[in-house]
Amino acid sequence: MTKELLNIHPEIESALAANKPVVALESTVIAHGLPRPQNIETAQRLEQLVRQQGAIPATIAVLDGKLCVGLNQHQLEQIANAEDIKKLSTRDLPIAIARKWKGATTVASTMWIAHRAGIQVFATGGIGGVHRGSLPDISADLPQLAQTPMIVVCSGAKIVLDLPATREWLETHSVTVVGYQCDEMPAFYSQKSGLPIDARCDSPDAVLELFRSLRELGLPSALLVTVPVPIEAEVESSILNNVLEDALAEAKRQKITGRGVTPFLLARMSEASGGTTLRANIALLENNARVAGRIAKAQSKANS
Repeated sequence: MTKELLNIHPEIESALAANKPVVALESTVIAHGLPRPQNIETAQRLEQLVRQQGAIPATIAVLDGKLCVGLNQHQLEQIANAEDIKKLSTRDLPIAIARKWKGATTVASTMWIAHRAGIQVFATGGIGGVHRGSLPDISADLPQLAQTPMIVVCSGAKIVLDLPATREWLETHSVTVVGYQCDEMPAFYSQKSGLPIDARCDSPDAVLELFRSLRELGLPSALLVTVPVPIEAEVESSILNNVLEDALAEAKRQKITGRGVTPFLLARMSEASGGTTLRANIALLENNARVAGRIAKAQSKANS
């Protein structure tokens, strides 16, 4: 990839050159995952939380056909407020570059860009996965996880997905799943899913020990570090099941398919739960940013 296509913010470039800790952040959650004004407020808060842990945030997006690693305030506001921001997965990047689009990057495309910029730690909310239903609809996030060796901090897969099928896909494709201070894979708004992890880690150093082994073995996959939503923000299962079933039924009635399904379902669930799921979403995003910042700082210290 030519340097002209990759626009790395000077602060990020200097940090990477000096082995300072950097955490990648996605932008789809700003453009399509959260309502206004919570989206820009959360984007700013996530960057602030990463800095509080001693790391530097690198929010990633595509602006005017450039892969931007690290956004200024004006660029963040563009992503949050513009009506024509496209949702870009990895497959969309060639079109976005050729046609000079403005776009928010998904988990998959954020990973792809961050890895090429030299960033090794990425924080997000929930990954994509295997969708519910009879068709084999699989998010591009999963194959990207299987082929990008970096640390990805999340709260499991988004609750609107088929979580057992997603966990099985990760196992089949050799993506190691870590439970961060937990003994099972979290379920986004819920701390527990009943699904297994491959290893438990209770500290950033323990995560880095596994990641070093992954790199030494030459395995191509990410280390998926799953962090439970904070207990005070967890959504009760009775509420969650009801609002999810209603949202799924409404999506079917409106014949919503493809990349529009997940944002629609999350928005409907937030509305039906009186904002409970939205509060949980923001809480887990913030918590994951903290954890990723600590991991990045520990990695920088270990490499110095």
